[in-house]
Amino acid sequence: MTTALLSEIRAGAGDLSIWPASTTRLPHGGLAVGGVSLTEAAERFETPVYVLDEGEVRARCRTYRDAFPDADVLYAAKAFLSRAMVRWVREEGLGLDVCSAGELELAVTAGFPAERIVLHGNAKSPRDLAAALRLGVGRIVIDSPSEIARIAAAVGPEGRQKVMVRVVPGVSAGGHDKIRTGTDDQKFGLSLTDGGAHHTIARILGQSQLELTGLHCHIGSQITDVKPYLVALRRMVGLMARIRDTHGVVLPELDMGGGHGVAYRPGEAALDLTSFARRMRTELVEGCAAAGLTVPRLLIEPGRAVVGPAGVVLYRVLAVKHTGDTVFVAVDGGMSDNPRPALYGVRYAPRLIGRASTAEPRTATVVGRHCEAGDVLAADVELPGDVHPGDLLAVPVAGAYQLSMASGYNLVGRPAVVAVHEGTARVLVRRETLEDFRSRDIGA
Repeated sequence: MTTALLSEIRAGAGDLSIWPASTTRLPHGGLAVGGVSLTEAAERFETPVYVLDEGEVRARCRTYRDAFPDADVLYAAKAFLSRAMVRWVREEGLGLDVCSAGELELAVTAGFPAERIVLHGNAKSPRDLAAALRLGVGRIVIDSPSEIARIAAAVGPEGRQKVMVRVVPGVSAGGHDKIRTGTDDQKFGLSLTDGGAHHTIARILGQSQLELTGLHCHIGSQITDVKPYLVALRRMVGLMARIRDTHGVVLPELDMGGGHGVAYRPGEAALDLTSFARRMRTELVEGCAAAGLTVPRLLIEPGRAVVGPAGVVLYRVLAVKHTGDTVFVAVDGGMSDNPRPALYGVRYAPRLIGRASTAEPRTATVVGRHCEAGDVLAADVELPGDVHPGDLLAVPVAGAYQLSMASGYNLVGRPAVVAVHEGTARVLVRRETLEDFRSRDIGA
């Protein structure tokens, strides 16, 4: 056993279980993803930089298609969207779930068929609805009663638009209070318990311009247990049976949303997709049989579970500071390229790459460069005790909700996104520069 490998094991850094499947070890503490050395990628494209494994994204799309052969799998664009991502998703046979005119128009101009897109949003702007109708979006998910008249008026007397209704099934699930969306105490959807959902459905059925194709629900994000989904599905099937009994309408579609959890650190739980698909299908078939319903077409909307584990972010260490018993390792990024730890307390597993250290591991807190005490990327993690300025840190499971939630705080600029595949690397999204900030600032 080499000294470097022994050091990895002591530091707990040998576990690559949460990294892209293409990840391989290189000499001197290096790693390659998609056949591309991460150290060389950092030098070529500068840091911080997001590295996205195209092969991993495509493989995860195929895994979903195989698990749900009789369902529509819609990639949730809010996790990460670019023109290349649109192409990968389209070529792998998935549909698309978008939340704004911006996401919708990027997808369509990148060649994605509008009829395979579903538009969400609790507060859709006039531009959102106008773009959806102009481009011919497949479904619009109605999130509040006020949208009924707005959409019907925009469609016009001779038009017809397919819609769904987002229902709150009264199920609490998710990795943090701020990402639990299945209960009545948050902004999304129409309540099942107070009758709001059924009243809205009745109104939609009275609008000739709107074709109600089904129900939609989303109970939260970063969910690793199948049971909350099964409870929500039972309640949705019950509502579909009530609609049939009350209105004589059998809805052909049921969208159970996404929120499928992934592991951010070795040993953490992730949603078992095979079990999830089998149990959801069984519950749907048995529930519909008991209610005397025709089994509706199932839709699901994975985002994080498709792109999250395919991404790695690279940082350069700028400073190491010992304050009392705490070691702060400051890097050249932070909450402007990943606000999730500050928002949700998400915990990551950074790793030293690019050199082999024989130093004993030490508990450290990796912090960003921004003017906020809460700019912490990874608290209480094990890093080699000799970590120093100039070192490279790589953080896996960085593909989802990082660039899409990035900001211009401190005018640092958002990082580039680089795709790696079969030994080649190419820029998908270029780095934001000072010139970008200057060109938008026209008030002088």
